[in-house]
Amino acid sequence: MKKILFSIAMLSLLTVGCNNNDETFNNDSDAPYEVTPESLLTNAEKELADQMSTPSVNLSPFRFFDQYWAQTTYNTESRFSFASRAVPDNHWNNLYRNVLGNLESAKRYIVLEVRPSTITEADWNVQQQNKLAIIEILQVYTFQVLVDSFGDIPYTDALNPENKLPTYEDDAAIYPKLITRLDAAITQLDDSGDSFANGEFLLNGDVSKWALFANSLKIKIGINLADVNPALSKTTIESGYAAGVILENADNVSFDYPSAAPNYNPIYADLEASGRNDFVAGKPFVDALLAKNDPRIGVYFNEVDGTYIGGVIGAANNNFTAFSQIGDTFRASNLPTQLMEATEVNFYLAEAAARGFSVGNTADYYYTRGIETSLDFWGIPAAAAATYLARPDVAYATATGDYKQKIGNQVWYAFFNRPFEAWTSYRRLDYPALVVPSNAVAAADGEIPKRLYYPVDERTVNTTNYQTAVTAIGGLDRLKVHVFWDVN
Repeated sequence: MKKILFSIAMLSLLTVGCNNNDETFNNDSDAPYEVTPESLLTNAEKELADQMSTPSVNLSPFRFFDQYWAQTTYNTESRFSFASRAVPDNHWNNLYRNVLGNLESAKRYIVLEVRPSTITEADWNVQQQNKLAIIEILQVYTFQVLVDSFGDIPYTDALNPENKLPTYEDDAAIYPKLITRLDAAITQLDDSGDSFANGEFLLNGDVSKWALFANSLKIKIGINLADVNPALSKTTIESGYAAGVILENADNVSFDYPSAAPNYNPIYADLEASGRNDFVAGKPFVDALLAKNDPRIGVYFNEVDGTYIGGVIGAANNNFTAFSQIGDTFRASNLPTQLMEATEVNFYLAEAAARGFSVGNTADYYYTRGIETSLDFWGIPAAAAATYLARPDVAYATATGDYKQKIGNQVWYAFFNRPFEAWTSYRRLDYPALVVPSNAVAAADGEIPKRLYYPVDERTVNTTNYQTAVTAIGGLDRLKVHVFWDVN
């Protein structure tokens, strides 16, 4: 299928006339005034995929939080200084405006669509119901990312165009609402009918696959609740698992980029198209992979003189060629972005099983499947995978530490291209044991960031609600403040 990506900015361009006193000046019959729900959905999906995968220092610092990548020359963001580039502002705006805003507009257009005469009313109702459910699932996904990024956020009034200054809501209160919305959307999904015939690029409108995605998202939300609301965590995870979740790579939820500009993968944009040499492998991660002879290291990075060398996190690693470069796999312009994959769901279920939840198998089983699906995803041969899994420091029964340490470390190795989710796992499980860069800025308070601080615009425009939110999270809008589910 040929995949065409639309830009909302392009859709809103108007032809400029010569006489703006003419009463028909803005009535250009050729201008695309009406935006279809499909184009809005396409744009939202791409913006979400971009934001979750981009390595741009203007948009996403998470690879530095995880210590996957180190910077060269300009080391500001790996020292946890984000003000000069307004990184939290850009993350916030992309998710609220470019993802949630487009999805909310798509909902309004779907409700206004007129049934074609070629479709029965019953089939039309199922199709429209499926479309709205798909958008709900994506909105829940995005709101969870926002909560996990900032803590308390605008939620109920956030997408109301009549409310320019939305109030913030308690992050602990938002999570149950997301579960309720997700359950309702799952109930609405009806795989006996169609959904989007075009414009939906994550799962090509396949309703049964959207159900797998939604149930897996319940697992993802539920596992974050395990330390703060174990009862809700248990029911959410067990009901999601029972309904069917993503356990094999064939069912992964991914956004496939075209190879051509301007819509290629944002990692390619920074590593190749930019012509810059801003990033190298991070030393803590390289050293951890080398210690276990992890076969994925050859996919993640390129060798330097027959070995792998990582740059110091927070340092200006000026001699670019002295360090391992990001692997060739990530330099492909059409590399897909994963939004939900078998590896993460298996690891979530391993954690759930270790906590005593009923998820059909043991922690050992799902831990092993998490590693296996990761190795398979990155093309590691079966023999090398078997050798790795047989290592005493890898096998669940003999690896060092409790389940949090075992799972947390393996999630770190596997989530190399899922930096936001790796950061979430680190905060929940407290592994891997990352060390703060020695030259981290004072604003980091000597810690790996636990959240992003609120955007400058919120402080200056939505001032009253911002100040109320800061008071609610303890009186400090700092990187060290924990979101509600991060108890340690």
